[in-house]
Amino acid sequence: MHTYKNLISGSTLLLSLWATATLGAVGAQEAAVLGQSLTPVGAEKSGNADGSIPAWTGGLAKDAGTLDGSGFMTDPYASDKPLFTITSENAEQYRDKLSDGQLALLKRYPTTFRMAVYPTHRSAKFPDNWLQKTRENATTTTVSGGGATLANYQMGVPFPIAQNGQEAIWNHIARYMGSTLQRNIVTAAPQANGQFTASLLDQYVAMQWALSDAATAKNPNIMFYYKWRTLSPARLAGDVLLVHETLDQVKEPRMAWAYNAGQRRVRRAPQISYDGPSTTGDGQHTSDNFMMYNGAPDRYDWKLVGKQEMYVPYNAYRLDDPKLKYADIIKPGHLNSDYTRYELHRVWVVEATLKEGQRHIYAKRRLYLDEDTWQALVADHYDSRGQIWRVAEGHLQQVYQQELPLILVETCYDLLNGRYFVSGLRNEITNAPKYGIELSSADFTPAALRRSGVR
Repeated sequence: MHTYKNLISGSTLLLSLWATATLGAVGAQEAAVLGQSLTPVGAEKSGNADGSIPAWTGGLAKDAGTLDGSGFMTDPYASDKPLFTITSENAEQYRDKLSDGQLALLKRYPTTFRMAVYPTHRSAKFPDNWLQKTRENATTTTVSGGGATLANYQMGVPFPIAQNGQEAIWNHIARYMGSTLQRNIVTAAPQANGQFTASLLDQYVAMQWALSDAATAKNPNIMFYYKWRTLSPARLAGDVLLVHETLDQVKEPRMAWAYNAGQRRVRRAPQISYDGPSTTGDGQHTSDNFMMYNGAPDRYDWKLVGKQEMYVPYNAYRLDDPKLKYADIIKPGHLNSDYTRYELHRVWVVEATLKEGQRHIYAKRRLYLDEDTWQALVADHYDSRGQIWRVAEGHLQQVYQQELPLILVETCYDLLNGRYFVSGLRNEITNAPKYGIELSSADFTPAALRRSGVR
């Protein structure tokens, strides 16, 4: 079992907060460190002792690069060269900064999986309104109901000074995903030999507070809406999935509907939760694997282990190169290591252990949350025997024009069968993503689902 040899305790303030039993809201004096010794979202503003992690100085500016007609961003770090590469042969040298899953990938694919480590850039930046709400949340937002209920929350990081595992995972669940977004993406579940069929999706995400009718919302318990329509392959074209993610998941669990184009019927889809199979994952991906982790956290006990330095996927602009084809990136066993980028960052380590009497195919999960974004970048999944089974990676990209840290591509690798699931590729897509588009709650009703599914 991997041990944490390099856990960082952080400041005395954070240690004292971890020791408290309060689930939420810290005092005004404690929250005053936000924007001072801590960044506005709760990360350590200073760099590390040897300078390999720099201080946070505000993140990437909105004009850090340019867009082409298809929405592809220029890489602000294109001139960077790898500092070194981690392989199966030298992995032990870096063990204290790798997860169990990353070590297992290096061992599973000794000749093809490698981790090129580049200079660290703390590129994360957020809009002012998100940061203002984050500061307010620090002293008002609480969590209850066994960790399944978020109260006094609308937007922003719920718990910028997280005191326990429940608060930390809520920071990931409610992380900034923009206001509204429409984009086309590709998913695939390659066979062990690398053969794959790409599924093209039309994806919509909208936060409740960003809807045009948010002020008169009929259900203020909704946190965000998610809808995707399958455009190809032909056998799935026209199928649509709709999800309403809730804040109080005890009072009102996630609501999901599926439209089957062949049957022309909309049905409730309670299986789109927990360890129910994801729609296009071919059994390699659970519903709560999506976006690294999502949904109600009530089936697990969550422990905030601490903070450590770790090599994580970051500033993944090379994976978004329109000159690449999907076949250049999707290879047997894992993504092509020629196009992945890793950097040294501080991460919060959160461990989830399945509660007594609860059911899930993952008996334990360990998530590594980027301190600058609260986004999970690596997630290790263990079976009922305590053996590492699957490892997920989220390749983060700062969408600098939108001040949005966003997982560009996410993967979930099965170490046993040699297959994996990948989502978020768009290299061969010419339609640019649309941010901040006008949407209302009427766009996310079951009736709208049927209209979206017309072939």
